[in-house]
Amino acid sequence: MGLVTEVYEMTRSFPKREVYALSSQMQRAAVSIPSNIAEGHEREHIKEYLHHLSMAQASLAELETQLEISLRLAYIQNEQFNRLFNAAQSLGRQLRALRISLARSQTS
Repeated sequence: MGLVTEVYEMTRSFPKREVYALSSQMQRAAVSIPSNIAEGHEREHIKEYLHHLSMAQASLAELETQLEISLRLAYIQNEQFNRLFNAAQSLGRQLRALRISLARSQTS
């Protein structure tokens, strides 16, 4: 959820022409991450949870790509990029660990 907030705050400073383009895409990708985690958690079967975690990871990969694009377009500075990209990478590691744990428990 913190990553979502940071993305919204960051995209406020993007050029106005990006409101319906990169800003919107980044916000949607960021919101999709915790939304898929929450939805999957409420499902009755681990297989469904794993599917939603996979979608959350895909949205995270989208966001990482969009962060790099933002840096290349000089919409964000290196420091801001590094902070958000590192947070995204950390979240990715957590999601992978959770998926591995759930997959193992499913086969037990």
